[in-house]
Amino acid sequence: MPGPLHTAIHALVFAAGVSVIALTLLSAVRTVILPRATPTRIGKVTDRSVGLLFRMLSGRTPSYERRDAVFALFGPSQLIALLTAWLLIVFGASAATFWALDDGSWRHSLTLSGSSLLTLGFAVPRSGPQTALTFAEASFGLVLLALLITYLPSVYASFSRREQPVARLAVRAGTPPSGTEMVWRAYSIGSGDTVLTETFAAWERWFVDVEETHSSFPTLVFFRSPDPQLSWVTAAGAVLDAASLRASSVDGPRSAEAQLVIRAGRLALSRIAAFQGVALPAELAYGDPVTVQRSEYEAALDRITDSGAPVVADRDQGFADFAGWRVNYDVALVELAALTYAPYAPWSSDRSLPYRPRVTRLRRLRQTAAARRRSG
Repeated sequence: MPGPLHTAIHALVFAAGVSVIALTLLSAVRTVILPRATPTRIGKVTDRSVGLLFRMLSGRTPSYERRDAVFALFGPSQLIALLTAWLLIVFGASAATFWALDDGSWRHSLTLSGSSLLTLGFAVPRSGPQTALTFAEASFGLVLLALLITYLPSVYASFSRREQPVARLAVRAGTPPSGTEMVWRAYSIGSGDTVLTETFAAWERWFVDVEETHSSFPTLVFFRSPDPQLSWVTAAGAVLDAASLRASSVDGPRSAEAQLVIRAGRLALSRIAAFQGVALPAELAYGDPVTVQRSEYEAALDRITDSGAPVVADRDQGFADFAGWRVNYDVALVELAALTYAPYAPWSSDRSLPYRPRVTRLRRLRQTAAARRRSG
């Protein structure tokens, strides 16, 4: 007859196993089903582990091209790692409950747990309670797989909806996207305010959608654009910079759409960054420093002037006003660019990695031939 200590240990192991299974299922529900997703411990540990692995693979001082090639798989790998973590935790916790209900070996408990979780059925339970747990674990495995299967279409639908405006922005803002280029092109074709107003109104809706989807599906933050030179972060920065330039430095009637899209962008980027654990300033105020230098602003205004746009005469006040608008999203934008390893873009990236276009073998041969012609 088992003694009180033996019974207490088995009861404690059983309770711990059931608790871990319940917490794992709760993590899955909060991640996949709950509209207002909240960070879970399992998700945090999984994301950090995958991030550490990818940083090791990318090397210490890689070029942007190498890092982009490596991190293209980062977002999908997070999903696979999260599912694997859920299944492994349920597998281990269920094995503990099987062991607690039987005096058999751990090997038999692990075999029975794996057979039940994967619905293989090659291991036979030894008692009625174990049979009940076998059915329960098989259900848990199917539920977790079903949750991920239903999760993926939603993720990729949101990704596609996000990327279409990002790709179209190249027509208006160039590649890589630039707020200066967007304002210059709008006024160069002679319909500056009309073009910018339409763009700002569309991107206000885009920011609202991105805020909702990237909070509900946090892994979307790390899904990279099909074009290595594009990123949802740098595209957002280009639109917000164009709105800040229009609101501060183009002489004319106030643009309500420019001010509204800045507000929408600030809310979206700040909430996404905060959800990812990025530390943001507690308060923002007119006059706070921004990452855009005065010389960069001057060059942008010279470029815009070439389009025929009516720029403000007082550039000192214009820069102060521009910085006053930029401060609303400056930190969140740059931090998200660093977090997602976004490609270089004027004013919209952390600029920590040198960007050099990939040199193909044909281009290298042409460069060598040209060098020989110059020398001979």
